[in-house]
Amino acid sequence: MAGPAFRAAAVRVRVPASSANLGPGFDSLGLALGLYDDVVVRVADSGLGIDIAGEGADTLPRDESHLLVRSMRTAFDLLGGQPRGLEVVCANRIPHGRGLGSSSAAICAGIVAARAVTIGGEARLDDAALLELATEIEGHPDNVAACLLGGFTLAWTDGGSARAIRMEPARSIVPVVFVPSKPVLTETARGLLPRTVPHVDAAANAGRAALLVEALTRRPELLLPATEDRLHQEYRSPAMPESVALVNRLRADGIPAVISGAGPTVLALADNDAADKVAQLAGDGWAANRLALDSAGASVLPLAAQGG
Repeated sequence: MAGPAFRAAAVRVRVPASSANLGPGFDSLGLALGLYDDVVVRVADSGLGIDIAGEGADTLPRDESHLLVRSMRTAFDLLGGQPRGLEVVCANRIPHGRGLGSSSAAICAGIVAARAVTIGGEARLDDAALLELATEIEGHPDNVAACLLGGFTLAWTDGGSARAIRMEPARSIVPVVFVPSKPVLTETARGLLPRTVPHVDAAANAGRAALLVEALTRRPELLLPATEDRLHQEYRSPAMPESVALVNRLRADGIPAVISGAGPTVLALADNDAADKVAQLAGDGWAANRLALDSAGASVLPLAAQGG
């Protein structure tokens, strides 16, 4: 394969936040949310320049160790070769370490941007290959599938290869996220999970996950029973007791609520009439945000479109 040629103009990529698991759909179900990171990438004559605004501006590295840059480099290798230099500008809005898919967003932004600045990139790295690559970097497909495809996604692996399908969530569903001030590492949350679970709990989750597909797409009145989980949330309570307590309190009030991803953010799936009231229920210590559902997934946008 001949080495790639690169576009002279910069490209802008927008990637959504995502919530994985959604209660019973552990490591398989994901929902794209209307909260976005934007990245502008330009191929330069030499070197690497990174500018970061917003979330992580004071903590993220500005060198080759940045997750977005590492993801770009991996994609460029598959696309046929590395550019001479890169200039990267990040506008980050997705909170880090809160279970809203910030790492998946960085990965997806990097690989989509690498493909976009490579002439003929889509022919060399199609959408299925993007999902495969993102999953390889992230380690599991649930968040990256939602981030790439938008909407409500079901992801799985088949013979070691990542697969995903996208479904349209019911328009009446309004996500409300409750974000605490302190993060929880995904590794910490996963470390609390037992190696085995009772058969009755596994069977219960399988049924609820199947019901959740129907509830999220066609019958949102079933979201409360459909989001019941027995596999991971209570086990993770020692790392995020306030989050699990909030989930239990909201559910006791009839509000479908779950731990978002590995936490500690709490996601409530309200309807349009109740969303503002739901957002007021958490109390002090939480940043409550009513969000839209994202339908576009990772997108290459015109540079002039800087709003949103």
